[in-house]
Amino acid sequence: MNSKELIESFADFAKFKNIDRPTMIRILEDVFRSIIRKKYNTDHNFDVIINVEKGDLEIWQKLEVVSDESEDIWDTDKICLTDARKIEPDFEVGEMVALPIKLEDFGRRVVMTAGQTLKQKIKDLEKENLFQAYKERVGEIINGEVNQVTNREIIVNDVDGNELFLPRTEQIQKDRFRKGDGVRAVVHRVEMVNGNPRIVLSRTSPVFLERLFENEVPEIIEGLIAIRKIVREPGERAKVAVESFDDRIDPVGACVGMKGSRIHGIVRELENENIDVINFTSNLELYIARALSPAKISSMKFDHDDKRVSAILKPDQVSLAIGKGGQNIKLAGKLVGYEIDVFRENEEGVTEDDIALEEFDDEIESWVIEELKRIGLDTAKSVLALSKEDLVRRTELEEETIEEVLQILRQEFEQE
Repeated sequence: MNSKELIESFADFAKFKNIDRPTMIRILEDVFRSIIRKKYNTDHNFDVIINVEKGDLEIWQKLEVVSDESEDIWDTDKICLTDARKIEPDFEVGEMVALPIKLEDFGRRVVMTAGQTLKQKIKDLEKENLFQAYKERVGEIINGEVNQVTNREIIVNDVDGNELFLPRTEQIQKDRFRKGDGVRAVVHRVEMVNGNPRIVLSRTSPVFLERLFENEVPEIIEGLIAIRKIVREPGERAKVAVESFDDRIDPVGACVGMKGSRIHGIVRELENENIDVINFTSNLELYIARALSPAKISSMKFDHDDKRVSAILKPDQVSLAIGKGGQNIKLAGKLVGYEIDVFRENEEGVTEDDIALEEFDDEIESWVIEELKRIGLDTAKSVLALSKEDLVRRTELEEETIEEVLQILRQEFEQE
């Protein structure tokens, strides 16, 4: 392969990879200079001239003419007067000689290696460009197609055929993708792994929900409405605090849309995730009341030092405040930045299908019942409405004790 063939094949490959001309020339020059350094141990006195369009390559070695008796005669950038005059008889000491160097002079193996090196440099550049391009797109929604499904992740192709990765941990639990399916996700993070860019997508990130709202609600893009905070239990429930900068616009109504027209598409995309849109306020008590909706709070007690609040509710509101599996109270706490503890206003209130904890005194020790009542849980269903983790956090009971209590209470309702 001569220089013309090498440059033309490289140019075709570079154009296929959408590499611009200046970058192409820079890569070519870098490779040819590396070849020169291998043979001459330096490239500082060499000029490399490349014409990509014509496939021309010129390499010139610049040498300073010194006298035959000079101590510098053996330097790589010097030539003795006698040798210089063999090239041109009128050369004098101190003048510069330019010697043409042909690519073929480096040997066939070196030229073949140069061709492989050029292609590898293009691939490395392509990886770096992909890395930088997606680093700038972190937080942006991507539409792709599922190419492969594995136990750990889904490999997604973008419109240019680049491989993106959607790990199981970043998928909504109800997501079920097959090869060829379309998928929407947000660019979560971009990293280099063993020299290869790894673009990680997410459908569980609050940013994904934020971008979906921006797509559906023009007022957000226009700056009339701002999303202040989003908290999620992906695929289950989310709370979104919004604020309007125009008194004429109801931020909640704008986000939900007429008859839910705007939010329905978001809910479907998130596998029917239940989304509560809340009007943000700097009034903490009102903000907490809105965050615990649909429950209605009777009163609150704050411990600002520990960032905790005790919410006092009527018995029929406790389960609403806590929510399924404790989701409502957990998300409300994350939204407002306070730990929320729920207490019953009337400890004697027991619904018809509920059972007072005192009814279990033959199976549950009295001090355990008192500890549960201390945090406002005086019926079986009020205890079952909380998760084991929440009960451990809010009471002084051991995890094993709580497991026993939950098992006893569940058995009671299973028997019914």
